[in-house]
Amino acid sequence: MIPSTPLKDPVNALEVNHVSKGFHLPQRTWIQRLTGQKVPVVTPDTPVPANTKAPKWAVNDVDFCVPRGEIFGVLGPNGSGKSTLIRVICTLLEADAGNVRIFGYDVKRDEMQVKKLISRVSVDAAFFKKLSPIENLMYGARLYGLSGREAQEKAIEIMGRLGLEAKSYHEPMEEMSRGMQQKVAIARAFITTPVLLLLDEPTTGLDPRSKREVRTFVEELRDTHDATIVITTHDMDEADALCDRIAVIHNGKIVALDTPAGLKALLPPTDGKPATLEEVFMHLTGEALIKEEDLAVEVEE
Repeated sequence: MIPSTPLKDPVNALEVNHVSKGFHLPQRTWIQRLTGQKVPVVTPDTPVPANTKAPKWAVNDVDFCVPRGEIFGVLGPNGSGKSTLIRVICTLLEADAGNVRIFGYDVKRDEMQVKKLISRVSVDAAFFKKLSPIENLMYGARLYGLSGREAQEKAIEIMGRLGLEAKSYHEPMEEMSRGMQQKVAIARAFITTPVLLLLDEPTTGLDPRSKREVRTFVEELRDTHDATIVITTHDMDEADALCDRIAVIHNGKIVALDTPAGLKALLPPTDGKPATLEEVFMHLTGEALIKEEDLAVEVEE
């Protein structure tokens, strides 16, 4: 069985409280490390001394809550802070200011409990490339305490539902296309039945049919397993169809947060037609959407 972490009973599955994450921040000198001194906390509001390089704030005072069972989207241009925010939520990065709570657990103080409740899929998912999909999935499942038989049964079931052909289950990952590898990454995240699933551009590189299969599975996971999902994406149609609410992030800040219908209502109709989510996105961020094929090239490079 997957190790259980008792869920506290908060209203929200995820609480992101005024979180900031910067890079190029002051580091402790060797004397400070030796004596145990700490570097003063730096926030986006901290004045920058003269002749000092200003920190880059990838996430700047981000604040929102996600109720249990919601599919919550995060949209933003490349470099807007989406992936950094996801990494802070899933404990891969530590926030410089603010805090994150998952089902009542603080991601810093209760890191091990949090890790048992979450799973993450990223556009740059890593694998043991010499191993097959089923071997990669079983390895991940065993780390969470599933028996070998249970892990194999769940792996085969999930890969089948995501449209992977049975003949590919035992082929080396390095011989599979990038789109197929991404499906395996999604299957690996689903296999432990997380109560908070973090999807960082999960369908990039997938064909339209595969995208639809992933969307259906995400909705099923929410509806049948009481999961909460946070998804970042460049696909406006995907966000519109899948998300209950969407936060638009630009230069590390949330510039709008509402339902898809609420966001589209921000702009007046054009020629009698309501605004699209793409038009709202460009209006709020001042940037054109990146083409998915260009994004795929960037990732591979």
